Amino acid sequence: MIPIAIYHWNIGIVSRGKGKSAVAATAYRSGEKLTNEWDGLTHDYTRKGGVVHSEIMLPPHAPPSFSDRSILWNSVELYEKAGNAQLAREIDAALPIELSREEQIRLVREYCSSQFVSRGMCVDYAIHDTDSGNPHCHIMLTMRPLDERGAWAAKSKKEYDLDENGERIRLPSGRYKTHKIDLTGWNDKDNTLLWRKAWADYTNDFLERNGSPERIDHRSNAERGIDEIPTVHMGVAACQMEKKGIATEKGELNRNIQKANRLIREIRAQIGKLKEWIADLFKAWETAPEQPPQSPNLTNLLMKYLSVQREKSRKYSQRWQHQHAADELKTIAAAVNYLSEHGISNLDELDASLSSVSDKAYS
Repeated sequence: MIPIAIYHWNIGIVSRGKGKSAVAATAYRSGEKLTNEWDGLTHDYTRKGGVVHSEIMLPPHAPPSFSDRSILWNSVELYEKAGNAQLAREIDAALPIELSREEQIRLVREYCSSQFVSRGMCVDYAIHDTDSGNPHCHIMLTMRPLDERGAWAAKSKKEYDLDENGERIRLPSGRYKTHKIDLTGWNDKDNTLLWRKAWADYTNDFLERNGSPERIDHRSNAERGIDEIPTVHMGVAACQMEKKGIATEKGELNRNIQKANRLIREIRAQIGKLKEWIADLFKAWETAPEQPPQSPNLTNLLMKYLSVQREKSRKYSQRWQHQHAADELKTIAAAVNYLSEHGISNLDELDASLSSVSDKAYS
C-alpha cells in the first residue's frame, strides 16, 4: 500500500455580487494593509499570523508595476464596473507536511507557472502555516486577459445567432439573438479537473524527488474504487480548536463519517462471514447420503449443519459442548426465522437476497 498524504484542492470566484473584494481577499491572504480604491475601504490584516510566504507571478506582457499587489488588484477593481463583476479566481490547496518550506514554495511556483502564468494570467499566491499541521496555499488568479501592450482586454465577445438561411434571428423584443464566446478558455469547466490533476501530479513528483513514499490522489473515493465516505477538510481554525479539546462542527462531522465507515467495514465483514457460513452449509449438504436433485431446503440444511457442528465439538469438554450447542442453536433459530419472514427457501433465493444487502451496504 502506498501511503496517502492529505489531498485538498478547492476553487472559487471572488465576486463583487457576493459582497467580496479582490483587494480585501489579497490583503487577508498576504497579511497586509491595503485600500480598495473602488469603494475606499481599507483592509488591515497586518496582525494576522501564519503568512510564511507571498509572491506575485506575471506573464511577460504584464506591466511591471503589477508586481505590487495593491496596484494589480486595484487595477482589476477599477476596470470592472459592474456591481456583480467577477474579480478573481481563487484556489486553496493543502501542502504536504512531508516537504520542507523551500520545497513547498517551489511546488506552488512551478505549478502556477505551468498552469496559469503560461496561459497569460497574473498570479498572486500566499502560503499559510500556523504550525498546526495544516500548511496550505492560497492562489488568486486574474480573470481578464492582457493585450500585448499590457492593457486589460475583453474576456468574451457576442456573436449573432443565425437561422438556416444565415440570417440573424430577431427576438420578440426587437433585439437579435446572440451568444457569448469566451476569448480565453479560462472559464472552461474542464479546467477544474485538469488543474486538480496537475496539482496531484506536481505534488507527487516533488514527494518522489524528495524520497518520500507518500502520494496524493485527486480522484474521489468512488473513482478510486474505495467504498467509503470521504472526510471533510478541517481548515486551520477547526484544527486549532480541536487541538485545544474544543469540539467543532467539522470535527464532529468527520468523527461521524469515521464511525459510518467503520460500520460499513463491519457490514462487509459480516456479509463475508455469512457467505462463508452458507458455503459450509452447502458442503454439509453435499456429504449427505442422498441428495435431492433441486436446491436443498435451507431449513433442513441448517439442521444438518447443526448436527455436523455437534460432531466436531465432541473432542471438547462437556461444558464447552453445551455452551457451543446453545450458541449454535440460537444462531440457527435466528436464521430460520429470518428465512421464514423473508420467504427464502433455497440457496438461489438466499444468494439473491445477500447480493441485495451487499449492494446497499456498498452504496
